[in-house]
Amino acid sequence: MKVSVAQLGSLLFDTRATLAKVESVCRMAAAQGVGLIVFPEALLGGYPKGLTFGVTVGNRSEEGRDLFLRYAKAAVTCPGPETEQLAAWAQELNLHIVIGVVERAGTTLYCSGLLFTPDRGLRFRHRKLMPTAAERYLWGQGHAADIKVVETAIGRIGIAICWENYMPLYRQRLYEQNVELWCAPTVDAREIWKTSMRHIAYEGRCFVLSACQCLTKEDWEEDLQDAGGTIDGASLIAAPTGDIVAGPLSGEGLAVADIDLDEIQRGKFDLDVAGHSARPDLFPPGPS
Repeated sequence: MKVSVAQLGSLLFDTRATLAKVESVCRMAAAQGVGLIVFPEALLGGYPKGLTFGVTVGNRSEEGRDLFLRYAKAAVTCPGPETEQLAAWAQELNLHIVIGVVERAGTTLYCSGLLFTPDRGLRFRHRKLMPTAAERYLWGQGHAADIKVVETAIGRIGIAICWENYMPLYRQRLYEQNVELWCAPTVDAREIWKTSMRHIAYEGRCFVLSACQCLTKEDWEEDLQDAGGTIDGASLIAAPTGDIVAGPLSGEGLAVADIDLDEIQRGKFDLDVAGHSARPDLFPPGPS
C-alpha cells in the first residue's frame, strides 16, 4: 500500500486557513492512492516556536497572558468542527489521517495526535505524555489511556509525538502492542532526529512515518514575525530495515512510499524486542 508524510507549516493563530491547507494535501495524497497520511505536530493550533509568553522563573507577565489567550482561541476541541471536517475527508477520500493538534479541553491545552479512519471517523486521541522543556507551561500531560496502538484496516497504528520518541519505556509499550505503522508528528528537524527515526524503525521492526512542520517567518502574523522562529522540515519514512524509503523533504510537500507490512515479520526473524528477543522474566511487560 501507499503511505505518506505531509510537510507543511501552520498559519499561526489562523486555524481555519491551516485546515484549508490540510484539505489540499489530503486530496493530493488521495489522488496518488495513499491509504495513510501523517501530518506534523501541533499543525492545527500552531507550534509557537521562539515565543516566551513572558515567563521567567517565578514570574509571568500580563502580555504573556494575553498571548496565551490568543493561542488558546486558536486551539481545537475534540470532538469539534475541525475534527468533524477531518472525519468527513477521511470517509470521502478513503484515507487514514494522523494529525497533530493543539487541543483545548475545558481551559487546559494539550499537544495531541488524532487518528481518523474512513469507517469510524475520529478513532483515537493521543495526548503527549510529557511536554518537552518549556512546552510544560503551555500544555497539560497525557495519561495512561493515551498509550495505545489501534487496529485499523491498513495495519496497527501507534502515535509518538516529537520527544515522546525519546522515552524508552513508552517505545517498549508500543512495541509490546505490535505497532506496525509508527506515526511521529514532530517539529524536530535536526540531523539526529533522522537518525532516531531510523533507529526506532530498526529497533521496533516497524514502519516509521515522521512528519515535521516547515514553518517560515511568513507563516507568522505580522506582529510576531520578529519573535517567532522557523522550522526546517526533513520529514521522512523509514522501513523496518532502518533505511529511509521516502524523504527527507525540503520545503513544503508530500513524501509517498510503497510499503509491504510483510517486511515487519521478515525483520523480526532476528530481532523482536517484545517477543523472542525480550526477557520478560527480568523485565516484565507493562499493563495492556
